[in-house]
Amino acid sequence: MIRFLLSLFFSCLLWFAKAQGTDSIMIRKIFETALTRGMAYKNLEVLCRDYGKRLSGSIGAAGAVSYTKKLMDQYGFDSVWLQPCMVPHWVRGEKETAYYKTGNSEHPLTICALGNSVGTGAEGIKASVVEVNNFSQLDSLGKQNISGKIVFYNHPMDQTKISSFDAYGEAVQYRWAGAERAAKLGAVGIVVRSVTMAFDDFPHTGAMHYVDTITKIPACAVSTIGAEELSKQLKSDPATKLYFRQTCEMLKDEPSFNVIGELRGTEYPNQIITVGGHLDAWETGVGAHDDGAGAMQSMEVLYLIKTLNLRPKHTIRAVLFMNEENGGRGGTMYADEAKRKNENHIFAIETDAGGFSPNGFSFEGDSITIAKIKTWKRLFVPYEIYDFEGEGSGADVGHLQGFCKVLSGLSPDSQRYFDYHHAASDTFDKVNRRELELGAAAMTSLIYLMDKYGL
Repeated sequence: MIRFLLSLFFSCLLWFAKAQGTDSIMIRKIFETALTRGMAYKNLEVLCRDYGKRLSGSIGAAGAVSYTKKLMDQYGFDSVWLQPCMVPHWVRGEKETAYYKTGNSEHPLTICALGNSVGTGAEGIKASVVEVNNFSQLDSLGKQNISGKIVFYNHPMDQTKISSFDAYGEAVQYRWAGAERAAKLGAVGIVVRSVTMAFDDFPHTGAMHYVDTITKIPACAVSTIGAEELSKQLKSDPATKLYFRQTCEMLKDEPSFNVIGELRGTEYPNQIITVGGHLDAWETGVGAHDDGAGAMQSMEVLYLIKTLNLRPKHTIRAVLFMNEENGGRGGTMYADEAKRKNENHIFAIETDAGGFSPNGFSFEGDSITIAKIKTWKRLFVPYEIYDFEGEGSGADVGHLQGFCKVLSGLSPDSQRYFDYHHAASDTFDKVNRRELELGAAAMTSLIYLMDKYGL
């Protein structure tokens, strides 16, 4: 009996070694194909050039939908379709202006309206400024010191945090909830230091929100250079007044679509593996890293599988989500439809952290399954992909939580992402072809293993 068990044990070891060898060969093919025949970079160039202004509800967003559906059709995926969803249609309007005065001189500041903000009216607003670093300072000042004034949230991202996403998560609350908190105390507008570690003159936009029971006041972001200048001026003259004007407005909802393509599984067609990124982007730049890169990488996963003549056991689906930036309607619709159809989603991965070199993956969901996934880490080490310890997934696939066994996110190098995030500097020339394709290859390799061994 002992001899039999030992024989079985060594047979299993031999099988495992052979399987790992086969997997190493296939993963090498995936990376080589991506680096020599990949299409993500070329497709991203067209997207950024022709459909850079693609905020939800816009003509550019509609064009991006048509362009990416055409690409999927050309690649010959088994099924390609558009999933309808109604999306908000916020428009920026005329270029924003801002300045403060010293004597008879006007000193311009570079600002941009925050997404979903109301406008100032054609005349703009002019008021004294109260600078705060956090909500505690704001609340301690009280209504008597805030009413009728503009609140300036000067809260830098924490340079000591190694993960820029950790620093972003802590700082972005002032952009998201700053108007609501200031309006409660009678403020007439807010200016938020751009949520970036870069020191430049590009203001970074991003979504903010209102509460219907609280007065909606205009909200804008000021560049980091502008924030430092304004802060210095307020220290020298606390009575300084600021003027800003923005003509943004929210129009009625517009029809739009998620763009979906899939390769049908040969053995388990009803078990679905999803890879996705979002197609919409802030129109201050062209959304190259956020998230044109992720959208093109998601489509590239299916392209690589098909190019390598792999026949997946499970259905593999690429989803280009609409409206991640200022509403999340596409992700909500995809999850709602999956639940309505009682689809069996076993794994979903999102790429929405820029087209930089991949460092690893984050996971959330069934702990036993995640432990199994982590045994594959050794196969990724040759490609300098080491990090399998992160937690979380993404804003769009996150809507599948509780309905999908494991959710995941691609984790690229994060150090440069927030230099460009939501700013006019997020342009195609900031994307490196090799880094972009390495990210696509990394996700394709992980999905290849998911498909081969199941969950």
